[in-house]
Amino acid sequence: MKLPKEMKRYCKYCKKHTTHKVIIASSGHKRSSLKKGSIERARLRGRGRGYGNVGKWGSKPAITKWKRKTKSTKKTNIQYKCLTCNKVWLQKKGTRTSRVMLREGEKVKGQPKEHS
Repeated sequence: MKLPKEMKRYCKYCKKHTTHKVIIASSGHKRSSLKKGSIERARLRGRGRGYGNVGKWGSKPAITKWKRKTKSTKKTNIQYKCLTCNKVWLQKKGTRTSRVMLREGEKVKGQPKEHS
């Protein structure tokens, strides 16, 4: 999926169409193996031992050969930043694509034409 680095969109704070910078949002951090909030560390410390209902520690994961394989694509997570008031919005609905690329000044299908 090719997107321009800047596009004109309606800004509800400026109450007019302004140029917005297109930002690809990062997916965030992954949990490390033995950090404070990791599940592996909690198991090593003895969570889920003893009698009674042990909640999420009481069941084993599903058998992997029965499970469906993982998806090959991820949904896009795009932010739009207004260059006049610096407000940021997320996109309304993500589409599944293998790759998102930002291009400089390229015409994209569905983008309004700029008149000079």
